[in-house]
Amino acid sequence: MLEQIDHFGVAVEDLDAALTLYTGPLRLGVEHREVVASQGVEAALVAIGDRHVELLSPLSAETPVGKFLGKRGPGLHHVAYAVQDIDAALEEFRAAGLRLIDERPRLGIRDSRVAFLHPETLGGVLTELVQTPDH
Repeated sequence: MLEQIDHFGVAVEDLDAALTLYTGPLRLGVEHREVVASQGVEAALVAIGDRHVELLSPLSAETPVGKFLGKRGPGLHHVAYAVQDIDAALEEFRAAGLRLIDERPRLGIRDSRVAFLHPETLGGVLTELVQTPDH
């Protein structure tokens, strides 16, 4: 069901400062940047091989990432896995008794379809499922 790790999400307070770190000393390239209003973030995908680190800066303190930063500070926010059929994956995980945050997929970065599994379901790790437009 899970094909591979798609990306790691990292919550940051200042996206430009984080990009300076990732593109400077870490020598990684920015592949994509956009505001994902439906999730209340400005996000940038930093390429590492054929995977990504997704840097997430909240549009306000009241968004999920804003609340995460307020409670925990900057750092690892979630792990995302690529799936071919997100609807089937959600149904399978629901049937297995896993707690879903999203009952149906929503729009993510680069027009992907995404859904989150509750951290209580997977040992405290917020988990995202990602179906890219080419699947």
